[in-house]
Amino acid sequence: MNGLLKCYTVIMVLGSLFIAGFVMAIEEPNYAIIEKLDNFELRSYEPRIVAQTLVSGSMDKASNDGFRRISDYIFGNNRTDDGTQQKVSMTVPVTLQPQSENISMITSASLSQSDGQWRVEFLMPNQFTLETLPTPNNLVVTLREIPAGHYAAIRFSGLADEVVIAKRTTELINWLDNRNITPVGQPILARYNAPWSLPFLRRNEVMVAY
Repeated sequence: MNGLLKCYTVIMVLGSLFIAGFVMAIEEPNYAIIEKLDNFELRSYEPRIVAQTLVSGSMDKASNDGFRRISDYIFGNNRTDDGTQQKVSMTVPVTLQPQSENISMITSASLSQSDGQWRVEFLMPNQFTLETLPTPNNLVVTLREIPAGHYAAIRFSGLADEVVIAKRTTELINWLDNRNITPVGQPILARYNAPWSLPFLRRNEVMVAY
């Protein structure tokens, strides 16, 4: 019962944060736009820190399980150097990526499970460093710094199911191919809204490094 109440509380707080996000800014990663055309962008990202977890299962299951794990961390299931708990502000986007250390270039125009796991990540607020962030109590949640890099993105609204994601990923790869730009790594799904947000108000992106 306590677990159910805690889960409900997290959902309510996250809901209020995302609703508030329509009237006040929620922190996003820092990047500069190199090129923009319609819904496509080339971006240069600054280094950033994320909390991450690896999850098995379908895309939807991995997304939900990973979201719960890291939400639990930022809402206080952690410890600081003095032994206390610390809440960490919610940021956007929440990202989902097939996880494989053996793939150096995109192998297909879709976001699909790789090696049985997905990587789910929450961006950490810019005020923190790896040294100042609280330590996760759950060992399956870890912190890491992503170095500066270039990414291409396609932005879209609505539901981000596997069919839509595959279509958008194909469009992004074709757009890059027309510019003789070679993507590397696996595509990343970035979501900027809570799952219960109205579809036409949602901001989604498929991103890939290059």
